Amino acid sequence: MRASRLLSILTTLQARGRVTAQSLADACEVSLRTIYRDIDALSAAGIPVYAERGAEGGYRLLDGYRTRLNGLSAREAEALFLAGLSGPAADLGLGAAMAAAQLKLLVALPEELRAGAERMRACFHLDAPAWFAEGEQPACLPVIANAVWAQNRLRMRYRSWKAEREWRVDPLGLVLKSGAWYLVARAADRGEGGARTYRIARILELDPCDERFERPDGFDLARYWQESTRRVETEMYRLDAVVRVTAAGLRLLERLATPHARAAMAIGAPECDGRRRVTLPVISVGEAAMDFLRFGVDLEVLEPPELRARLAAMAGQLASLYRVGEERTAS
Repeated sequence: MRASRLLSILTTLQARGRVTAQSLADACEVSLRTIYRDIDALSAAGIPVYAERGAEGGYRLLDGYRTRLNGLSAREAEALFLAGLSGPAADLGLGAAMAAAQLKLLVALPEELRAGAERMRACFHLDAPAWFAEGEQPACLPVIANAVWAQNRLRMRYRSWKAEREWRVDPLGLVLKSGAWYLVARAADRGEGGARTYRIARILELDPCDERFERPDGFDLARYWQESTRRVETEMYRLDAVVRVTAAGLRLLERLATPHARAAMAIGAPECDGRRRVTLPVISVGEAAMDFLRFGVDLEVLEPPELRARLAAMAGQLASLYRVGEERTAS
C-alpha cells in the first residue's frame, strides 16, 4: 500500500510541478504527517524532491528529473487520451485505475507530446447515453467485469421479455451500447450452443462461482457483437411500409428512423404535389402506427392495409376524444 502511495506522489509531482503537502494528503487520503514521512522516504531513496517555503510553496522535483516514454508519435499520444472513457471505466469499478494510468502515461511522455495529450483530454468528452435518457449503472457490473477477466463462471437469475430463468454462464465479454451494458456469455451446462447476449440491468440475482472456464478458441467479441446486432435487426424488421410524405415529413422520417431502417429506405421521385413515396421496413403494425402518428398530415400510409386502418382508427379515436373535450369546455 505504501509503495503504491509513494509512486502516486512521485507521478503527481512529475505531472504538476509544485504541489502542497495538503494537496498530496487529500489525493492519497492520508494525514499530513504520513505525507511528510513519505517525502522523507523518497528523498532517502535518492529521488530529488525538495520543499519550497512560503505561501506559494510546496514540494517539487529537481528540474529535468523525468521518466520518458519513447516511441510514440504526437497523434498516438493524443489518441491514447481520447480512448480514456472515464464514465464506463467508473461503471466497471476502474475509475481510479483509469485516472492513475492516465497520470502515469502523462508524466512519462516527453514534454513536446504532453501538451497535445492534455489538450485532447480537455477538448473531447464521451457521453454515451442518448438525449433525455440516463445511462445504466448496474450495481453488479464490477462483479461481472471481474468474472470476465478472471474467466470465472457466474450463476444468475435473469428476466427476459418472456420469463425469469436461472442460468449458469461463462462470461465472455461486456459491451456498452447507447448507455446500456450487455453481457455476452455462453451457457455453461444446458447444451444450448454458442454465445448469447444478456442486458445486465435485467439480472435479478448474481452469484460468482469458484469454477473457471476456458474461452472458446477464436472467439472475437467485436465480431460477435456486429453479427449479433445485424441478425437482431433483420429479425425485428419483418414488415415493409409504403408511405407518402411531404418534404417536412421526409426530413423528420430520415431523422427519426433507426440506422437499419434508414439504410433500407427507398425514396421515390417527387410527385406532382411535391410528396414522395417511401418504402421502409418497420417492426410491427402497432409500433409503426404509434411512430407515424407524430407526423400528422405530413405522412400518409399506403401499405399495408392493416397499418393504414390502424392509423385511421387511432385518428378517429383522437378526434372523438377532443370533440368530447370541446363539449365539456362549452358546458
